[in-house]
Amino acid sequence: MAIHIAETKPLSTYDPHYDPLVDRHPGHGRDYAPTYWVASAGQPPSDDGPVSADMDVDVAIVGSGFTGLCTALFLAREHGIKAVVLEANQAAWGCTSRNGGQGQNASGRLYRSQWIERWGKATALRLDAEIREGFETFKHLVDEFPECEPQHGGHLYIAHREKKMAFLQNEAKTMREVFGYDARMLSAQEVRYQYVNDAETYGALHEPDGIGVHPLKLAFAYLRKARELGAKVHPSSPVLGMHTVNGVHHLQTPGGTVRARTVAFATGGYTSNGMYSRLDSKIMPILSNSLVTRPLTEAELSVTQFKTTEIITDTRTLRFYYRRLPDNRVQMGSRSAITGADASNPVHLSKLIDGLHRKFPALKGIDIEHSWWGWVDVSHDMMPRIVQPDPSSQVFYALGYGGNGVSFSAHAGRRMAQRVAGQSLSMFDLPIYNSELQYPNVMNLVRSRGFAPFRRFGQRFLYHWYHLRDEVL
Repeated sequence: MAIHIAETKPLSTYDPHYDPLVDRHPGHGRDYAPTYWVASAGQPPSDDGPVSADMDVDVAIVGSGFTGLCTALFLAREHGIKAVVLEANQAAWGCTSRNGGQGQNASGRLYRSQWIERWGKATALRLDAEIREGFETFKHLVDEFPECEPQHGGHLYIAHREKKMAFLQNEAKTMREVFGYDARMLSAQEVRYQYVNDAETYGALHEPDGIGVHPLKLAFAYLRKARELGAKVHPSSPVLGMHTVNGVHHLQTPGGTVRARTVAFATGGYTSNGMYSRLDSKIMPILSNSLVTRPLTEAELSVTQFKTTEIITDTRTLRFYYRRLPDNRVQMGSRSAITGADASNPVHLSKLIDGLHRKFPALKGIDIEHSWWGWVDVSHDMMPRIVQPDPSSQVFYALGYGGNGVSFSAHAGRRMAQRVAGQSLSMFDLPIYNSELQYPNVMNLVRSRGFAPFRRFGQRFLYHWYHLRDEVL
């Protein structure tokens, strides 16, 4: 399906090889990646066109994904502040139009038992309350915008090997006894006959909270509402540089300089080094592959026992995540290439298709109608941040969700809006609010921009180790 931008014609084609570790910025007016979400979202809403002259604004938000749009929405709705959103390419071009649409009661990549280990029980309980409130923020927005095709239910965490059952049992116990969730364990037979016949399952942890959405339809709803409330969204306006003069931040774009009293960065996995020094090397961008099949027939639905529309992940470190969409297609995602230069190598899609076939042998040979990849913003300590890194400067950022940003980005946008508006709230002493994103826990050399690409060597080694640990040991 062709996509026609309402007011901004793409200036250049989609670049499948963009890599935030080596490329200065993600492009200028590039078209969307060829995702199922883009093909099925309909015509994008109107925007405000590229920046075409110098301007003075109160708040500039860099990035028009979930976080940036929610920040603009909540600034206008709850604080009466009409922000200007700057986007390098098209609205919701990055992570937001490329994810799996899985909204969970989570953020970052640490489990609740790991929260206790890292910060102690008291802080873990407070962090849980904040993440739980974040999921409620997301639920309210989903209810407000039903066009995003929500699939309510829970989250099924599949043990892909028998030895993973002990890990899941411990997490279920922690969730029940410490945090008060109705989490329960399912046997392999219960999973296969009540939810889905995943041939790899040895059982599962069932969490009560989970919502699948059409992510781009949700983002377009955020965009419409933010502009309705007075925000402006400028696509094809990459921030090429930023400097500060007398407390005013000068953001250079191809069409003019945006002078802002406050800047909020919401660039996720598309955060290039050199844009803002406090973000240099603070994110490890990881590629994720995704596919969508043709709609399953009744016979295929029967043989796969695909009764559930709940969101599903497995226990691999480089996990598979999948679900049945409203039109009975299967969407599945997992790891991809190490570098952007290698992203289009067909071996990576083949690995994902092999995973689909292992889980559902009856679907071997099914048509794959859409496939794509995108960058995930993984922080080096596996938890997000919504912070003001320098108290003397009105610059903020929210990113580092580690693949759990579909839901928590809504709350992150709300919290960043509160910080921009000058509110001081009790939860801002939690670890995700009171400390910056961390550098890698290696020699200081890694902090330099020039050395950043060499981190890929370590990533390659880790991928081999993860595969060995997940599949062999």
